[in-house]
Order: sequence, then C-alpha cells, then structure tokens
Amino acid sequence: MALSLRRRTRSATNPDVARRFQFRNQNVPAPEQTRGAIHWTGMPRKLKVYQTSQGFFDLAIAAPSMKAALEAWGAASNLFHQGFAREAEDETVIAAAMAKPGVVLQRPVGSSSAFREHAELPSAASLDAQPRKKERPGRKASPRTHDEKAERKAAVRYENEERAQKARRAKEEAEAARAREKRNQAIEKAQAALLESEADHEERADAIAKDLEAAQSRAEAEDERWRELRKRLEGNLRKAKD
Repeated sequence: MALSLRRRTRSATNPDVARRFQFRNQNVPAPEQTRGAIHWTGMPRKLKVYQTSQGFFDLAIAAPSMKAALEAWGAASNLFHQGFAREAEDETVIAAAMAKPGVVLQRPVGSSSAFREHAELPSAASLDAQPRKKERPGRKASPRTHDEKAERKAAVRYENEERAQKARRAKEEAEAARAREKRNQAIEKAQAALLESEADHEERADAIAKDLEAAQSRAEAEDERWRELRKRLEGNLRKAKD
C-alpha cells in the first residue's frame, strides 16, 4: 500500500503525467510533444500564396508550402531556388488565390489581369509586344493584418479541395485502368484471332503445296508416258511407209 501511495504521489508531482491525467479525465486528446514543442493534431495548415509562370500563363496558388505549390504546378524542379517562383505580395493576387485555395489560378503571361481558374490564351499582339516592365507592385499585405478567421477557413477549404482532387485523381486513375484493361483485352482477342487465322492459312498453304507437288509428279509421269508412246507410234508409222 505504501509503495502504491508513493507512486501516485510521484505521478501527481510530475507535470507531464499530471497533464495527461487531466486530459484523460476531461476526455480531451492530449497535445503531442515533438522535440519539446507542443502542437495539436488535425489543425489546418496555414496557407501562403505563391506565383510562377509556365508557358502562356502566369500561375498562382494558395498552398501550405512551396513543395505543395510545386506539386500543384507539376514542376519537375525547384522553381523557387531557380528564381522562377516566389511568394505573392500583391493583396489582389492573395485574395484571389485565398478565395480558391488549392486551385491553380491563371492569367495570360505578361499581363496584369485578374487571376482566374480558366484564363484565355494571350493574344499574338501581347506576345509580340516588348517585354513588360517590372510589374508595379500592388498594395503589399502586412503579415499581421490578415484575418485569422478567414485564413483558417481558407486552410480548411484547401484541405477539402486537396481531398477532392485526390478523389478525382483516384477516379481518373481507376477509369484509366479500366480503359487499359479493356484495350488490352481487345488487343489480346485481335492477336489471338490473327494467330488462329495465320495457322489456318499455313495449313491450307501446305495442303495446296502438297497438291501441287502431286500434280507435278502426275504431269511428269504423263510426259514420260507420252514420249514412250509417241516414239513407238512414230516407229510403226515409218515401218508402214516402207
């Protein structure tokens, strides 16, 4: 009994153990500890807006990290390290991307038009024009002036969009797999029919070749018979004339 009381006393005086008992009694999940820092699991990730250019379009996306932005853009290299991508500072760009987190927004390359989900291709005149001057920055967003509630909502929308995109990709991959299976079955069926017809053709060709060989033998025999018969009949004709 004394040993049990001492253990309870040590547990009660240990802050970490006491906190765990507190959360257990309140039916609240305890925060995870990682390298001394405490964070709550399941919290939406804070979003930032990133920009780049690809082909005929400028691109922007609200994502939790540069890595997520690169994956959404389908970039094969780190555009941020190469200087081809950056974090957005224009409030209008940030607002447009935050309104559709996780969605790659576009605008014609070299333009200052608004970002949208499906932008029109730039005109030939705009592409032939002189390179644009360094874009005059819009109003820069102060790091501390963002609406935290709106940012949390945007983060939740991003996670919902991310799940929706994964579901769409899974559906597309499943449909592609079914199409490949159907195509492979059609190829196998056509190939089997080709091989069967080829075998039938070879069998028929062999039979014809044998018939031709037999006919050639009969023709040669007939020629030999006729030569002998003609020789004998011609001899009889000469005797009759004498």
